[in-house]
Amino acid sequence: MRIVSGKYKGRLIRPPKNFKARPTTDFAKENLFNILNNNFDFAELSVLDLFSGTGSISYEFASRECISIVSIESNFKHQHFIRKTIEELDLPNVKTIKSDAFRYIKSCKDKFDIIFADPPYDLKNIESIPGFIFEQQILKENGWIIVEHGNKTNFSKHLGFVDIRKYGGVNFSIFETYKTA
Repeated sequence: MRIVSGKYKGRLIRPPKNFKARPTTDFAKENLFNILNNNFDFAELSVLDLFSGTGSISYEFASRECISIVSIESNFKHQHFIRKTIEELDLPNVKTIKSDAFRYIKSCKDKFDIIFADPPYDLKNIESIPGFIFEQQILKENGWIIVEHGNKTNFSKHLGFVDIRKYGGVNFSIFETYKTA
C-alpha cells in the first residue's frame, strides 16, 4: 500500500501480514482523490475517517495537508498500527481514536467537511451509515459522506445520494448534505 499523492506521495505503508483490514486499492484511491481535488480545497478540510483499518485514507488526506483528520478504528491492533504510522510520518493533523464507529458518531460534537466510511463490505447494517450520520448532524453544510462498499450494496435510493463511482470491486457512494423541509 502506498500514498498516491501529496506531500508523502510514493511512501509505502506496510501493515503486518496478519492484518485483517482490506485497504482501499491504490487505483481506487487515486481516482477518488482526483474527484475530491476537483470539488474541495484540501487545505480547508476537516475529515472523519470511519472504520479506518490500515489508516490508508487518513494518510492520503494528511498528505494533502488537510486541517484535521480523525481516524476511528475499533480493532486494537489496527488502531495501534495507525497510531504508530502517524508518529513515524509525523502527521500532527491526524488523531486516531479506538472506538466503534457508530458509538463515536453518536457522541461526536464536531462537524466535518468530509466523512469517509470504509466498513466491512458484509457489515450487517452498512446501509444505515449515511442516514445515521445525517441524523447526528456531524456533516458541515456542503459536506460529503463517502461510503466505500462492494457491488452488492445499493445506496441510490437514500436521501442525500448524489453519485456512485466504481473501480473494479470497489464502489464509492457519495452523499451531500441535504435540506429537510
